[in-house]
Amino acid sequence: MIQSKSNLIVTIILISLTVFQSFGQQKTFTGNPDTAFEKARELAFNKQRKQAQDSLLFILTKYPDYLDIRSFLASTYAWDGNYKKARKEFSYVLKKDSNRKTDWIAAINNELWSESPFAALDMANNALKHFPKDLDILYLRAKAEEYSNNPEEALLTLQSILKKNSNDQKALDYKLKLINTLSYNSIGSSSSVDLYSSVFDPMQYHTLKYKRQTKYGSIISKINFNRRFQENGFQFEVDMYPKIVKGLYAYLNFGMADTFLYPDIRYGAELFKSLPKSLEISVGFRALKYSSTTNIYTGSLGWYIGNAYWSFRTYITPGDAGSSKSGTLNYRKYRSDADNYFSISVGTGFSPLINQFDFGGNEESIIKLKSQKFNMGYYFTSSNKQNLWGTTFGIAHQEISFDLGNYFWIYSMGFTYEVKFR
Repeated sequence: MIQSKSNLIVTIILISLTVFQSFGQQKTFTGNPDTAFEKARELAFNKQRKQAQDSLLFILTKYPDYLDIRSFLASTYAWDGNYKKARKEFSYVLKKDSNRKTDWIAAINNELWSESPFAALDMANNALKHFPKDLDILYLRAKAEEYSNNPEEALLTLQSILKKNSNDQKALDYKLKLINTLSYNSIGSSSSVDLYSSVFDPMQYHTLKYKRQTKYGSIISKINFNRRFQENGFQFEVDMYPKIVKGLYAYLNFGMADTFLYPDIRYGAELFKSLPKSLEISVGFRALKYSSTTNIYTGSLGWYIGNAYWSFRTYITPGDAGSSKSGTLNYRKYRSDADNYFSISVGTGFSPLINQFDFGGNEESIIKLKSQKFNMGYYFTSSNKQNLWGTTFGIAHQEISFDLGNYFWIYSMGFTYEVKFR
């Protein structure tokens, strides 16, 4: 009985090996390539890309120069992020037939998606030898020029497109975007007023600023003017946002004034780091020097999700009697770009960084004042993206420094304007 079972197992193994060998010998496609191609396309568009690619490769064993199949295979590789494989297949197709415009376009896009703008630019220039002045290929060349740090050349390419077709909306939109990118300078102003329910007269805040964008980061110089407590005062301030490495940049600040409405000197620094999952974290400090120096430590956590941005920032001010803490949760909903958005924020706690003036040596008690606030803003641009406006409204419920336990309301309104130029 045992021997008969052993013979049966051996027989099954031999049959299995024979069957697998017969299948293994079928290394070349023998069916109808058109029918098989159509089924492979169905697989690809039904999220069964690997099976589709296997089918396409099998057809190509018999029909290696069926260029439509090889082109579609290259496209599926590009969709999956297998840019190297896609590049190999597109290269084969274009060597066989250099007059396939759709493949030139797909191949250029593959290089752009793989973050190889110089290769994309070279390929676009080669494509234009076969399709001189073709608007679709010129558009891709403009993208390659921008991504290879030649936005000025990209703008010239777009202008050549618009000379041939002034109604090309895609080129018009791209041109506006580039002009906005190339607007390295801007001048802006902002004005706001705080209206108090009791105790204080209205307080005014005004700023005039000039911003310069450089390859190392942006620099902003500001002249601040305040009218508070029936007094006027000026502050001169500089903000810098130097780029350090990809995903890491800094904020540096320095300001000077000769009025009790501002600190004599203020300075600060902060580091911002991008994290996975569209997160960003920062940590830094601010220092305000009056008769003595108040140090404030700050940090934030931001999260980009789709067209929305959430952030939480806290300020911690150490003192002999303990630390004062404040925090603000902010939400932004972006529209067409980063300059067009709606914002809303809520916060609690008093911060001497926001309420800057000489506390007359009473910092310890004042920075522990209780406060709650709510703010909202709307920011928008002109159609050419050169002019930017913003409106803000806020309300705060704050403890009175000389009447602890009692509060007043503060109603804030503001307006900002900025114009960009090259």
